[in-house]
Amino acid sequence: MDGFFTTAWAVWAGLFAVSFAVLEGWALLNKRDGDTLSDQIRAWLGIYPVKHWRLAGAGALLGFLLWFGWHIVFESP
Repeated sequence: MDGFFTTAWAVWAGLFAVSFAVLEGWALLNKRDGDTLSDQIRAWLGIYPVKHWRLAGAGALLGFLLWFGWHIVFESP
């Protein structure tokens, strides 16, 4: 697992982690409702405020998380 893509994915993950920490920290410090990633995901999926596609949005999120967890842990490269 040496090479360009190993380094590229590591850099991407690091940038993602840093950008998440900055944005989430900023959202938590400004204390406005709806600014955190959790609040944004709820709004994007229609989970809160409650909309008619709430169950579909929640199901899509749970389905993705289950698939991704299984994919990472049990599927060989």
